[in-house]
Amino acid sequence: MRTRLRQLVVSAVALLTATTALPAATAADGDRGGGHHPSHGGLSAVIRYTEYGIPHIVAEDYADLGFGTGWAQAADQVCVLADGFVTVRGERSRHFGPDTAPDFSLSSATKNLTSDLYFRGVRDTGSVRRLLERPAPVGPSRQVKELMRGWAAGYNAWLRKNRITDPACKGAAWVRPVTTLDVFSRAYALAVLGGEGRFVDAIATAQPPAPGAAPKAAAPDAKAAARAASELFSTGDADMGSNAVAFRGDTTANGRGLLLGNPHYPWAGGRRFWQAQQTIPGELNVSGGSLLGSPITQIGFNAKVAWSHTVATGTPMNLHQLTLDPADPTTYLVDGKAERMTKRSVTVAVKDGPPVTRTQWWTRYGPVVTSLGSDLALPWTADTAYALADPNTTNLRFADTSLGFAKARGTADVLKALGRHQGLPWVNTVAADSAGHTLFTQSQVLPRITDELAARCSTPLGRATYPAAGVAVLDGARGDCAPGSDPDALQPGVFGPARMPTLKDAPYAENSNDSAWLANADRPLTGYERVFGNLGTQRSMRTRGAVEDVAAMAGKGGLTVRDLQKQQFANRVPAADLAADDAARACAALPGGTATGSDGTAVDVSEACRVLAAWDRTVDTSSRGALLYDRFWRRLTRAVPNAQLWKVPFSAADPVRTPHTLNTAAPGFATALADTVTELRAAGIALDARLGDHQFVVRGDRRIPVHGGTESLGVWNKIEAPWNAAAGGYAEVSSGSSHIQAVGWDGSRCPVARTLLTYGQSSNPNSPHYGDQTRLFSAEKWVTTRFCEKDIRSSPKLKVVRVSQ
Repeated sequence: MRTRLRQLVVSAVALLTATTALPAATAADGDRGGGHHPSHGGLSAVIRYTEYGIPHIVAEDYADLGFGTGWAQAADQVCVLADGFVTVRGERSRHFGPDTAPDFSLSSATKNLTSDLYFRGVRDTGSVRRLLERPAPVGPSRQVKELMRGWAAGYNAWLRKNRITDPACKGAAWVRPVTTLDVFSRAYALAVLGGEGRFVDAIATAQPPAPGAAPKAAAPDAKAAARAASELFSTGDADMGSNAVAFRGDTTANGRGLLLGNPHYPWAGGRRFWQAQQTIPGELNVSGGSLLGSPITQIGFNAKVAWSHTVATGTPMNLHQLTLDPADPTTYLVDGKAERMTKRSVTVAVKDGPPVTRTQWWTRYGPVVTSLGSDLALPWTADTAYALADPNTTNLRFADTSLGFAKARGTADVLKALGRHQGLPWVNTVAADSAGHTLFTQSQVLPRITDELAARCSTPLGRATYPAAGVAVLDGARGDCAPGSDPDALQPGVFGPARMPTLKDAPYAENSNDSAWLANADRPLTGYERVFGNLGTQRSMRTRGAVEDVAAMAGKGGLTVRDLQKQQFANRVPAADLAADDAARACAALPGGTATGSDGTAVDVSEACRVLAAWDRTVDTSSRGALLYDRFWRRLTRAVPNAQLWKVPFSAADPVRTPHTLNTAAPGFATALADTVTELRAAGIALDARLGDHQFVVRGDRRIPVHGGTESLGVWNKIEAPWNAAAGGYAEVSSGSSHIQAVGWDGSRCPVARTLLTYGQSSNPNSPHYGDQTRLFSAEKWVTTRFCEKDIRSSPKLKVVRVSQ
């Protein structure tokens, strides 16, 4: 079978190559040797493009597959990719100046200088190179190394043979060839994104107290620290989130599984998805989306199984509070013995200025930091400092985990890949297969902090932050307070696969960025440690709406891919179903139809009452009243504490339906209504304006309306855009639904799949694929996936490109 499949695919490629005209820009790079390896032994691949510029890459081995993928990604995203490589080399200040900000795709650094100091330090200390030397499965496999090597070669070959037309980097000196180490360094940046990458500024700027400084500073306020940690590690308002649901065979029309994946990621910059099909005949055949710079599909499907990821609630780092030597603030004590911090001097080149050298301080636990975000200061005093521990700094296994998924034949194989490679740093996995099985698992690389360890070793600060946010602050002066090890864990100090919250073969398995608890409301997951997430607490509005929807779908049964498509674009507003009627009635009951704004001005809100009552409770582009309710709800939930917002409080016994019944008598209700009306009128926006007239993106000279809604509204189809009243409403959409896939099976060899890459394959405004799928998304239309040979060959847009070194 394997040999036959190889022959069929290679024969099909040869036929297509002989009969299909190449694009003019690439015809000169064709197969001069007349075979599948046009470069006479060099790396090569065949790329077949179908509608919307989606490439189907066929190669003979992993290095060739990486080559074709690197080439195709460069063709679509060369400027975004090149910008990311400048980041991981620590060269942003050299090219762009030290004070401007990166795009936050590879870290949370607020300035180029701190970004460079961190990534240059990673490069200088050989952190990534050492991980590459570790044998698999602790280190990357041979296949992944070949993919990475091939990706770098493909990217470089595209640069060498093509002219850049994207104005973002056309003619720029910072667009340079890359090495395999660069590609792995980008993967490393993604792995530490939730740990060290989140605190780059704090790592790069932490300095010991000056001689003669006061011996002590006030300890962080515990309550304030708990609030700050909760906000910092909340997945609710971040620019990354996701929904995913898998349905078991007995809920579907044909007994086979279904999967709907809806990641919420930035619409611009280096954290975009890019979609492709990757094929090594007889070895690998997978389709889906990957983050830019990755040589393998990360969210996708094959002929037997489909999977998606959602950003998880696990806290992938912790702190150790250090007790310092009174005579030297760069020496700390462990079990009474002094250990000197490691001093790392990092030098960064700076545009139009002399190089900058800064010192970083590292301990056995990790780097010293002086804050966790802007609201949680961790002062380094003469007697106390804090070190950040991130176990993902020794994890380069994400690609191997993804490759294991790509080869899986069912959800059991997905779980086996997770257990073998243990490489997911900050996401859950939801999967379904053609045999009708479902899977949810929070298989993350997390510090092995048990509730018992936290109770025994937390400092006073940790006793506040751990229950509130899962952020452990352990006593660094005690050796017995270091995270332990599980026997089935690939690396020390992390949880092994047996401890991961996992749900198998539930009628539905769903996650919308809350903890694992309600992956299925009828089969709640319990018993996991706090570092994985919370239990028995109020769920987000998006989780509540999602569970209501998918439970009803599973209960109805007879589901098909079309039902998944309907769910994606239902654009129901759970916050409106709970509260809009009450809000409209309370508004209409206001004396004289007026409410008093926060500035004391009486505002006529009678028109708003009518608009709210008439609104269809959706966030379609044509919805009138959605914008008014959106602005009102944001203002109301900021002003009124959750405990006062609802008449019926949250109950862990009824977590999907509570809290409910809006408390319209709460101080702030009428004020929020008045201020919303004032805001919209000042911006020149009609109270019954269509949502799509004020929520949009611009592609070329066209303004494309965008449906969907913000986090607080609980909309499955999440969309976020910054508000700019002076400019007339929302600026362009910045994040939300990205690589969407609805996948099922019908008994044939070809999966039934519909996909959408909401922002398109290319960020180059000169590309035809800059906005084509965005227009599809606006119209709530989908791309029918071409997975099997017959479907690829029948594409009316088929173009075949043979690429080589």
